[in-house]
Amino acid sequence: MIRTLRPFDPHSIKLVIFDLDGTLIDSRLDLVHSVNAALRHIGRPELPDDVIASYVGDGAPILIQRALGDEATDEALVRKGLEFFLAHYREHKLDHTTVYEGIEDALARIQQSANGTPRTMAVLTNKPVIPSRAIVEALGLGPFFTQVYGGNSFPTKKPDPEGARKLLEENGVKPEQTAIIGDSHVDVRTGRNAGLWTIGVTYGFAPHSLTSDQPDIFVDTARELAEVLTSTCIP
Repeated sequence: MIRTLRPFDPHSIKLVIFDLDGTLIDSRLDLVHSVNAALRHIGRPELPDDVIASYVGDGAPILIQRALGDEATDEALVRKGLEFFLAHYREHKLDHTTVYEGIEDALARIQQSANGTPRTMAVLTNKPVIPSRAIVEALGLGPFFTQVYGGNSFPTKKPDPEGARKLLEENGVKPEQTAIIGDSHVDVRTGRNAGLWTIGVTYGFAPHSLTSDQPDIFVDTARELAEVLTSTCIP
């Protein structure tokens, strides 16, 4: 069900910025397996799938720090775990990862905009940029996006607005002409920090985080996402 917190006119949106994990792709299992492989490598106990999934969204270093809990103060241990995680994930990033049901159709509809003119779409994720671009291309999503930026594309990560502002600058659009879509509070805060419209998807990894940092619009499915951005003005 679509829920809105303020009136939204999709006709005004010229740029749409997407998060990756938990928004476009279900990468849960590959991330979980890579984190647990890293924990085993450094002699630490594995964690439940749901716990690891709840840690995703702020980039690989924070993911490993959260997985280590109280031991995250040990910088050498974090570094060792992070290096193994990145190497393992590089090799296994596409073992189980898939595009969420309905996303490809939604992207095709969103790209045409509410009034039929082409929209620009980009990916802004906190995942490292090289695996991000490789996943987008391997899963056939590359043609939809003019740019894929990762967590190491800029000095800062989301929710810092640097990446979003770079996309605004590159495409010559204003913040009020841009929507950012994601599954967690990280994307909502990024949108707020950059002055963008925010759309939260509840089917991803961290829907619980959208209760404290609420987006302008909630959607439960990819079909609803397309509807929000292609319909008439939503009250």
